[in-house]
Amino acid sequence: MPLAIFDLDNTLIAGDSDHLWGQFMCATGRVDPDVFAQKNDAFYAAYQRGTLDIHAYLTFALAPIAGLSRQAVQTLQQQFLQAWIEPILLPKAQALITKHRDAGDTLLIITATNTVVTRPIAQRLGIDALLGCEAAIENDRYTGAITGIPSFREGKVSRLNDWLAEQTLSMADAWFYTDSHNDVTLLERVDQPVAVDPDSQLKAIAEQRGWPIMSLR
Repeated sequence: MPLAIFDLDNTLIAGDSDHLWGQFMCATGRVDPDVFAQKNDAFYAAYQRGTLDIHAYLTFALAPIAGLSRQAVQTLQQQFLQAWIEPILLPKAQALITKHRDAGDTLLIITATNTVVTRPIAQRLGIDALLGCEAAIENDRYTGAITGIPSFREGKVSRLNDWLAEQTLSMADAWFYTDSHNDVTLLERVDQPVAVDPDSQLKAIAEQRGWPIMSLR
């Protein structure tokens, strides 16, 4: 069964869930909205430029839930999913997922966004396998730290290789759909790379290398 690998933000959904989660933290009063929003925007701009310090960003993004219980965070997750994610779900993305599922492909989302944000979204999309940045938990409470290798840029390839070994799967005939130039390293590893509503950098690379370009918008 070939792999169908999907990036999440701005690929399967019409927005960046990481950045939106920061806006949600501001809207719910968990952070100082002025200070946090400015830093949130700055990190997102760095991501778009390809200069993001992923460790610094994850420390920033996870700080608002440090000390919260799993149950408290689950309440926030459901609020976020319903109010912020449902409006940006893409019917064409769901159709693409269904197409690969009906073909018998193994479905996987791999994202640089932490799994606190993305696990409920993956479940909403009907994809069980998810690789994302992992938030540390101790005594049933989030610490605000990360655990393991962040699934960002080359880290996506590393995390994917570890997952493939655990699942006894291979990359033969694998697909990878993404919008971001940050994912070029993984795009180069698959037999079927696809640029989805690509940013300007990825669009130029895809055109140069003859990779398919598609839109789910």
